[in-house]
Amino acid sequence: METQFQQEPKVSFFQTTTAKMMMVGILTIILIIPLALVQELIVERSQRQKEVITETTSKWGNSVYFYGPILKVPYKDPISGASNYAYFFPEELNNKTEVTMEKPLERSIYKSNVFSTKMQFNGKYTTPNFVSKGIPAENIYWNRAKIMIRTTNLKSLKDEVKIKLGNQNLTFESVASNTNDSIESLETNYFDYRTIQDNSKFDFTIAFNGSKQIKIVPIGKTTAAKMTSNWGSPNFNGNFSPITRDIKTDSFEATWKVLYFNRPFAQQYYDALPELGKYSFAVDFITPVDEYQQNERASKYGFLVIGLTFLIFFLIQSISKINIHIFQYSMIGIALIMFYTLLISITEHSSFSFAYLISGVSVIVLISLYSISILKDRKFPMFIAMSLSVLYTFIYVIIQLEDYALLVGSIGLFLILAAVMYFSRKIEWNK
Repeated sequence: METQFQQEPKVSFFQTTTAKMMMVGILTIILIIPLALVQELIVERSQRQKEVITETTSKWGNSVYFYGPILKVPYKDPISGASNYAYFFPEELNNKTEVTMEKPLERSIYKSNVFSTKMQFNGKYTTPNFVSKGIPAENIYWNRAKIMIRTTNLKSLKDEVKIKLGNQNLTFESVASNTNDSIESLETNYFDYRTIQDNSKFDFTIAFNGSKQIKIVPIGKTTAAKMTSNWGSPNFNGNFSPITRDIKTDSFEATWKVLYFNRPFAQQYYDALPELGKYSFAVDFITPVDEYQQNERASKYGFLVIGLTFLIFFLIQSISKINIHIFQYSMIGIALIMFYTLLISITEHSSFSFAYLISGVSVIVLISLYSISILKDRKFPMFIAMSLSVLYTFIYVIIQLEDYALLVGSIGLFLILAAVMYFSRKIEWNK
């Protein structure tokens, strides 16, 4: 009796699980190219928004920078005989700033946050001391003293600026700047300091239209400041942090107190006035995370979404023995890329949350319906729809989180890995 041995038909390499895994992996890498193009589109639209906002706010008013009031007294150098100026900062400087966010300026689809601010200042000077400079009394021109303010936003002043100094009322006027920077100056007319030296208290109000930021240099020997606003997302920066802050959903209140030994500059200067902007305290009035930033953060998870979605289909294919063509993987991948183009286009005309919901639902429904024709069963498409819903929800939560984004993301990825290991434990990978 002859024993006949039946040989199993040879399976082509391209029909093996290894080959299919390689093709799906290569396709995943290829899809990085359109995903990168979408990310470039987001950056381009974001840059366009910044350009429009800069152009729009420049007409209303830019950032508000305040450095003053400074007592300016001319004198004659006893050695060279040249005329120079001495600059003296206040002994005490108190500030109360009220910031009102106005209706955003709109141009096309872009909106610019702008504000109006009323800044009240009061304080006092001490009698200037020229002894350390060795300048005799007869070389000091007390009758040609001035008060000056340095700022960057003269064109957006809402009213003329007047100061009450002792028993005198003085009006500020703009003066030409000798520097090429953006800082401009306001100065009063001449007055005789000797007439107010026994009562050197001052009081004035200045009002601006502005945008983005308010920055104040604490030049008082003791500087106390308070700022209130109907803006609920302030960003405190600069060289000094507020000593108190009360931030609510639609408003904030903050106070600062800076003493002369807290800052690395003196109370008086001769010949030249230094620029002290880097020693200021500041508040930013900008949207913390705008729609384009959220779109950019969402797109960074695109590779993860594509990889996990392909992994789900591949596991289903391996478990159910249903053959899924590489072309069908390609269609699914393009649908996942379309999520981000839908997201950015809808966001520009609505909110990010609404756009994310519409884009997510659209892509999940599209892929689920397409998978019905691929998998010939409603059980697997329902599982795919549920998995994509969980994945998109997970990413949305991470985008909204700031302090706990890394923690939640790490835990989520660990659970996803655990699920993949569980469902793939019985697959025979050698076939």
